[in-house]
Amino acid sequence: MKILVNGEAMRTQAKTLGELCAALGHGRCKIATARNGDFVPATRRADTLIAENDKIEIVAPRQGG
Repeated sequence: MKILVNGEAMRTQAKTLGELCAALGHGRCKIATARNGDFVPATRRADTLIAENDKIEIVAPRQGG
């Protein structure tokens, strides 16, 4: 299916946000996620289904100042 991740179009076979994060190399990383503008906590990613044309945001914390 085709989705947007951080504003960039991509295709994925992932069915859940958790699967998508793992496929993109974020499986165990501390990240924040949102699906279609709604925050999705880490404890809900495995249960959050993604669908065609969903807009996913994945944000990793940065260090520095």
